[in-house]
Order: sequence, then C-alpha cells, then structure tokens
Amino acid sequence: MGQRDKVLVTGGAGYIGSHTIIELIERMDGDIVSVDSFANSDRATFDRIERLTGRRVPNHAVDLCDEAAVAEVFAKEKGITGVIHFAAFKSVPESVADPHKYYHNNIASLLTVLQGCVKHGIPNFIFSSSCSVYGNIDRLPVTENTPLSPAESPYGYTKQIGERILEDYARVHPGMKLIALRYFNPVGAHRSGMIGEAPINPPSSLVPVITLTAIGKRYGMDVHGSDYATRDGSCIRDYVHVSDIAAAHVAALDYTRGDRMKGAHAVFNLGTGDGVSVLEAIAAFEEVSGVKLNYHIGPRRAGDVEAIYSDTSLSEKELGWKAERDLHEMMRSAWAWEQNRWA
Repeated sequence: MGQRDKVLVTGGAGYIGSHTIIELIERMDGDIVSVDSFANSDRATFDRIERLTGRRVPNHAVDLCDEAAVAEVFAKEKGITGVIHFAAFKSVPESVADPHKYYHNNIASLLTVLQGCVKHGIPNFIFSSSCSVYGNIDRLPVTENTPLSPAESPYGYTKQIGERILEDYARVHPGMKLIALRYFNPVGAHRSGMIGEAPINPPSSLVPVITLTAIGKRYGMDVHGSDYATRDGSCIRDYVHVSDIAAAHVAALDYTRGDRMKGAHAVFNLGTGDGVSVLEAIAAFEEVSGVKLNYHIGPRRAGDVEAIYSDTSLSEKELGWKAERDLHEMMRSAWAWEQNRWA
C-alpha cells in the first residue's frame, strides 16, 4: 500500500472488522479510522486492539443510516483512499423474524457510505458479502460464476441487493474499484486469544453458540435439522478462520491499486474449499477442548441452506490469497477467546 494510505473501516468493533483492523495495522503504512455505532459490538474492542498492536484506532460512533452524520465523518476524515464496509446486521433467523430491520440497516448504510465515497473521490471499496447470496444450489463446490438462486432469508437478500448496487455504481462511476468478498462461515479468533466474536445480541452462528455452551453461559444448544441429504443429516458449511478472512480484505484492497484489477467491479469467494457438517464441527470442538457439549437434535431452522462450500481458485489466482488455518485451529482459538472473555 502507499505511504499515506488512509482506510475507513465500517463496523470496526465487530467480529471481522476488528480482526481486519489488526491485519491493516500489521501490514500497511498509513492511518485507519473506524465507524461503529456499537449496535451489536463492544466498545472495549478498541482497547483490546490497542493492547495487541500499540495503536489506538479512532472511531466515530454514528449510525451509518444517518446521511448527515455519515457526511460529517467523510468531511472530517480527509484523505481516505479506501473503504472496507462491514457494518451490517447478520443473523439469518433474526432477519426472518424482522425483515424491515435488515432491509433498512443493511441497504441504507451501504448507500450512504457509497455516496460518501463518490462525493469525496474515494476510489477503492471492499464490500462484506456472503455465500448466502447463492441460496440453495445443486452443484458443489460454488464458484463465482454459480448462478444466484433466490435468497433463503432477508439477510441473504440484502447481500444480493448490495452486490447489485456495487455493480451499478461501477457502471456509472468508472473511476471506482469495487470488490464484493463472498465469505463462507468465518469462525475462530485472533491467535492471542485476546480478541474474537463478542456480539451484544444472542448469537445464532454455530461456533459462538458452541463456545457459550461449553463455558456454561448456555445450558445447551440445538442442532437445527438431522434429515438433510448430507452425510450425517446436518447442514454442511465451509468454515474459514476469521484471521484468514481479515487477510483477504487487505489483499483485496491491494488488488484495487495498480493495474492488476481489470474493470471496475469484481467478486471473490473466501473459504477453504472443504465442507464440514454441524456434527463434525461439534466433534472437532470436543476433541480440541476436551469438553463434552450438551446438544439436542432439533427441527430445521427457517432460512438455512442445506449444504454449501466454495471453490476458491479465483481468489488464489487473482488476490494471491488462500486460507491457511484448519478446523482444529479455528476451534482452539475460539475456545481460548471464550475462556479469556469470562476470566
């Protein structure tokens, strides 16, 4: 990256945002600023980042749906060269129960941030997308050219809409470089065990549910469905370590610079390429931690896709990125973080 890069990270106190800030601090020479309203994140995250890196990242605690507040942030923060946009609500079951919350927050916030980029001539934009854009598919693994099926949840649909918005911005603002990163299932925590997933609202993602159950903050957990057409009847996902995901965002931001990126818009899958079932993930955690989980096999959950895992050959070729950490490291680091949270 250039000598005086300045990167704006939205949702910087969040799970992936915080790990990406750490990667940026370690790998770029420049400034980082965050925007996070703490709607589903912990203010203490920036203290942890400072303890880990020695850098205090400034944060604007504003709602990204507030156009006037966002405009003020862009006016104050001169010299931004790139934006990484994480800030969004991400619970599939909550989006099914409260679609308005998701359509309003996830789409309006994206539009206000993009408008700020256009007004201030910020050329490089990385969008936090999701494998949920693929919906239920009948051919695996999933490539970036796999046709998108109808989204299984309002959350997934907001990511489909977000990607379409990026395509349209690229068409009318050819000076911009916009990348959508479709991650599969980010899990795990920083190698130090000092920072990890700490949502304010009750989590619905598998690994934080596992670790909260193991630590005794939950009495038990449900496996949502045992009658899927998979090898053990439970859903299959492509779990990828959050620090690998974070590294991919830095690689994507680098990719927008220079002449490697052809055209104004690109999409990349971020995963390991391996499918792991819910029951296999539970077994891996039990092996690493030595803790026997109290889980119950329950009915299917609305909005869940049966099986999905990625083909990441394009991100390897173009971004020079490949996931490095295995399932056991994902579970080991997640468990270390959970224990540190409550120590």
